[in-house]
Amino acid sequence: MATTLISSSSSIPFLKHQPLSRRRFPYPLFLHRTNTLCPSITATATTDSAAVSVHHHDDQTNHKIVLPTNQSSETLLRIRHTCAHVMAMAVQKLYPEAKVTIGPWIENGFYYDFDIEALTDKDLKRVKKEMDRIISRNLPLVREEVSRDEALRRITALNEPYKMEILEGIKEEPITIYHIGEEWWDLCAGPHVESTGNINKKAVELESVAGAYWRGDERKPMLQRIYGTAWENEEQLKAYLHFKEEAKRRDHRRLGQDLDLFSIQDDAGGGLVFWHPKGAIVRHIIEDLWKKIHMEHGYDLLYTPHVAKADLWKISGHLDFYKENMYDQMSIEDELYQLRPMNCPYHILLYKRKLHSYRDFPIRVAELGTVYRYELSGSLHGLFRVRGFTQDDAHIFCLDDQIKDEIRGVLDLTEEILQQFGFDKYEVNLSTRPEKAVGDDDIWEKATSALRDALDDKGWTYQIDEGGGAFYGPKIDLKIEDALGRKWQCSTIQVDFNLPQRFDITYVDSNTEKKRPIMIHRAVLGSLERFFGVLIENYAGDFPLWLSPIQARVLPVTDAQLEYCKDVTKKLKRNGIRAEVCHGERLPKLIRNAEKQKIPLMAVVGAKEVETETVTVRSRFGGELGTISVDDLISRIKLGTQNPTSL
Repeated sequence: MATTLISSSSSIPFLKHQPLSRRRFPYPLFLHRTNTLCPSITATATTDSAAVSVHHHDDQTNHKIVLPTNQSSETLLRIRHTCAHVMAMAVQKLYPEAKVTIGPWIENGFYYDFDIEALTDKDLKRVKKEMDRIISRNLPLVREEVSRDEALRRITALNEPYKMEILEGIKEEPITIYHIGEEWWDLCAGPHVESTGNINKKAVELESVAGAYWRGDERKPMLQRIYGTAWENEEQLKAYLHFKEEAKRRDHRRLGQDLDLFSIQDDAGGGLVFWHPKGAIVRHIIEDLWKKIHMEHGYDLLYTPHVAKADLWKISGHLDFYKENMYDQMSIEDELYQLRPMNCPYHILLYKRKLHSYRDFPIRVAELGTVYRYELSGSLHGLFRVRGFTQDDAHIFCLDDQIKDEIRGVLDLTEEILQQFGFDKYEVNLSTRPEKAVGDDDIWEKATSALRDALDDKGWTYQIDEGGGAFYGPKIDLKIEDALGRKWQCSTIQVDFNLPQRFDITYVDSNTEKKRPIMIHRAVLGSLERFFGVLIENYAGDFPLWLSPIQARVLPVTDAQLEYCKDVTKKLKRNGIRAEVCHGERLPKLIRNAEKQKIPLMAVVGAKEVETETVTVRSRFGGELGTISVDDLISRIKLGTQNPTSL
């Protein structure tokens, strides 16, 4: 995997050796900056199969550590899985009353859930010491196969109710068990290392403990989940911990609160996002850009209802195959209605409102449509996993021989939008027909070939997931890479042979015969909420100037300059610049507050600036940048931002 080393230096000179009155204002004005990490480390990582690369750099060294993943190293996967078992064994040695549940390996380590009294950081230290003792004993891990009755007998003898429930869900026989030495065992299919001595105890760390509902269901018991991380050696662990600290600094949940961007209010319910004024400005800019580019690419914009009769979801198949993700029906005047989990049926209804000719195609419609999906409370996570969100949904109705050109057009549009936000590295997957599918072989082959050819024409590298497509059509998935090298699923292009058939949509061909069109679902950003969370973490809250909710803050040295500052702010706003005036504190504190709130530019006004009708501009990264007229500031911001929206 290619690794990008991100510069930690600012692109704006400090100009600190010139007297303020003689400083020249840099051009362009602090517009193109790199994402910066902590000085001691620059890291890139992926959440999937590719390795993680971490660069340590200081005055003496500059070397790269390539961190393996569960997908790239089965050894690492086995270590992590075994660590989960070792931890469970340690917990039950220290706390015999603890009941065990499940303990899988996860992306960067492992966890195990216990039914036990609340644990503390002090408890974690005790557990880690006991794990170290178990590892040092070099106990073998032995796989055993038993009958269901024998497994039931053993679990009953141990009084492990959660394991009993797990056993009930296992349909196959024999039942597999893994032993650690002769002292502890667990229901498990593996794989594991051969013995605990294969684990480097200095490359293992217990990270945290959190509450987690059994099966993720808030109606079930609250358990204690211990998270740990495990690596092949100490150097990998150290690099990962550096990377983790940087990711923590960028956590969108913390930055969303610190920068007053969004919140989730307990009184309203989990997974329901409140966009604060500053966050709403960023969303408005994103939506404006999205609409502008879509209209340029020949899409018609739509707005459709948030609810529909339950019968619509019966026709679409959602009630049969997606009901567990939908909210309960509501009765209105003796008819049942339901919140929409998807936008597709609405767009189909609009297509069906009139008869179409083959000459009408392609038909492209797009909507920023809010949908509602039930998620277990235990799975909710900031903006990344919510219950109500806005999809940038679009559908294309076209003829068979138009599929390739339409897919290529979607790829171009996707690239155009994502590059506006600085995303130019993608991981692309093409998923083909599964064993069970609707639609005949010919149309599947034609559609799959069209997707493959469009990707080839685009020149993008992609992986083929044989049999990984949905039952109703092949698809392309695109993941973007952020400043830390993490991959995020955003864009999807999905051919659909199912809904056109369910809704019986047709067109009249050149022989005046009714035929069924091809339907393509596609989303570029996926979810506005999730994409906003990715943006926050990618930029670490330091949005580029064109995307910043507040582009400039005007600061008076004393209240004597306040009226002039208000006039400057009004003039900036009249020229489409997002500005505000802030006063009431000493200037150094005003500047610190602006920097803390990640305001890109500060226009400082003292008596001399009032007299000369100027402002002295400070950049959050570049320090003092010079004294210029307000008109000059406006023109330079406008020219430099290259704002792709109409704002």
